[in-house]
Amino acid sequence: MKASAGQIRAAVDKPDPAVRLYLFHGPDEAGAAELAERLARALGPDAERVDLDMKALREQPGRLADEAASLSLFGGARYVRLSGIEEAAGEAIGLLLGAERAGSPVIAIGPGLKASGKLVKTAIATPAALAFACYVPEGIDAVRLATTVAREHGLRLTGDVPQRLAAATGGDRAILAREIEKLALYLDAAPERPRDADGDALDAIGADLGDTELFHAIDAVLDGRVAQVGTELAGLGDGIAVPLMRQLSRRLITLAELRSDMDKGASVDEVLEKHRVFFREKAATGRALRRWNAAQIARAIQRVRETERALMHSGTAGEVLAEAECTAIARAAARARG
Repeated sequence: MKASAGQIRAAVDKPDPAVRLYLFHGPDEAGAAELAERLARALGPDAERVDLDMKALREQPGRLADEAASLSLFGGARYVRLSGIEEAAGEAIGLLLGAERAGSPVIAIGPGLKASGKLVKTAIATPAALAFACYVPEGIDAVRLATTVAREHGLRLTGDVPQRLAAATGGDRAILAREIEKLALYLDAAPERPRDADGDALDAIGADLGDTELFHAIDAVLDGRVAQVGTELAGLGDGIAVPLMRQLSRRLITLAELRSDMDKGASVDEVLEKHRVFFREKAATGRALRRWNAAQIARAIQRVRETERALMHSGTAGEVLAEAECTAIARAAARARG
């Protein structure tokens, strides 16, 4: 069965025992992972997780159905998670859906799967499966997503808060969810006790540094000035890890848009003029466009988002993790030649 956004959120929050397979496909891997985590939470904190990879599915196609039919060692809930699933998993999925019984749900994440592919079509045609296409939300869709996720946590976003959340998280559902969870905790909000969330509340939990304060540090990173990165970051003080990753992500996304025009034949100067880049940022942006190609920018965006998601969890190295990532990207920039 093909699920809409509303249907899939309801389905993962209250799993139906009749659903054997939850297939999340499409390029928004962070969104798929967030849905998978929600389903895991709904199964309970003691749910047993079994991970299988493509190698296991190729070598033993029947193992997936066997794992889904097996009982937990402790008698509780159990689920199977597949990451990086490909079309080659078709036989294993077919055996799962055709098995006589399957008590444990299977969560399959396939960012490379096509909606027109055989695997997705099989899931859509089967009542015992739910297929959902995950795409990075943009524009009004990102704003709507922020409003919807907030409502699920008992928050009514007022003023420009939905737009600010959408812009700050760059359409990354996992980061958006963490930010809204922080906001709900700050306001003591819950579905049964809704609260209004205004700009002051967002400022209180966000504490983002402005673009100006971070510009020189990010400029050093994108310029490949490895030796200066540490000095620039040290001057910013503590508590800058998340804001730094967020601003770096925004700059990289902007570069990706500009680079797209260059790859269509426009010159650096034409691109800077077309997008009305602020005059104080033109020189740095021009250098970055000449240094980075589209593939390098895409990889850097992915790394920065992964780091920001890691920073949202407790027990991480915090500032050290952010500084290490900035240094790694700076080194890549030093080698890069767009």
